[in-house]
Amino acid sequence: MPDLTTTYLGLQLKNPVVASASPISKKLEGIQRLEEAGASAVVMYSLFEEQITHESLALDHFLNRGTETFAESLTYFPDLERYNIGPEDYLELIHKAKQKVSIPVIGSLNGVSTGGWVEYARKIEEAGADALELNVYYLVTDPAITGAELEQNYIELVRNVRAQVRIPLAVKLSPFFTSLPNLAAQLASAGANGLVLFNRFMQPDLDIETLEVTPNLQLSTSAELRLPLRWIAILYGRVACDFALTSGVHTGQDVLKAMMAGANVAMLASELLQNGIGRISEILGEMTAWMEQYEYESIQQMHGSMSQKNVAEPAAYERANYMKALQSFDNKKLY
Repeated sequence: MPDLTTTYLGLQLKNPVVASASPISKKLEGIQRLEEAGASAVVMYSLFEEQITHESLALDHFLNRGTETFAESLTYFPDLERYNIGPEDYLELIHKAKQKVSIPVIGSLNGVSTGGWVEYARKIEEAGADALELNVYYLVTDPAITGAELEQNYIELVRNVRAQVRIPLAVKLSPFFTSLPNLAAQLASAGANGLVLFNRFMQPDLDIETLEVTPNLQLSTSAELRLPLRWIAILYGRVACDFALTSGVHTGQDVLKAMMAGANVAMLASELLQNGIGRISEILGEMTAWMEQYEYESIQQMHGSMSQKNVAEPAAYERANYMKALQSFDNKKLY
């Protein structure tokens, strides 16, 4: 039987399959079922900054900047009581989960500012969380905000949270940065123990009948694996932190690809929401069967084996790969 154990954020895990933040972890029963299915850790359903600011009525600079022009944005918060559990209930859920399950429980904060919500990082630690994931979800719409300003805000946020907690800290990022390797290195220097690649921004749709912008969240597919796979392969061995691959993890082979690229764990949610929590045990079975067929003894044996620093053609992860892909169409009959 191959050894599936791995480490992430200093935590010893029985396998690299981690349940990412989703409605499943909104209830204690869901967290217990994830453990029973074989998940090695669970990232809690996110506590949103808006929930905390809604309670305290203290909106931070980045939350209300520009609202003097678009005042209606202040009233566009969702009905938080219907959407998610409140801050105190969230902390209580972590506390109960730690009493009922043996796998690591990772808290999740979703926000952008360095205001009062940072205090909840400490409260999540006190509730018993084994680690904390910062899901920094901020889509810039103000032309006055520069890329450098935004990145500095991320770095200060990590530095401030690091000052509040001792538990391991991961940062969940989007891929939309001019120099992702530089930002990754700075976040690691600021105190991030791991990076989660990548966040999936909601892409709203337009209802042309009612002339309304409608929220629309599409579940991922395995095709989306390629983007985080590429960047983890590039960053592995160059940035001193752990990596979690998320977005597009649906099969055992998806998890194995993540490990070979250099990820410590693979996180999934869409597959579980679409096909059930039982998919975790099936995915673990798929991994074990493949490793036995190809005579891999452990996850560690393959870890980073196909990262940019270890493959025979490192340029395959760069511009040369684009040119090679285009050439593959030259010999095809197009008419």
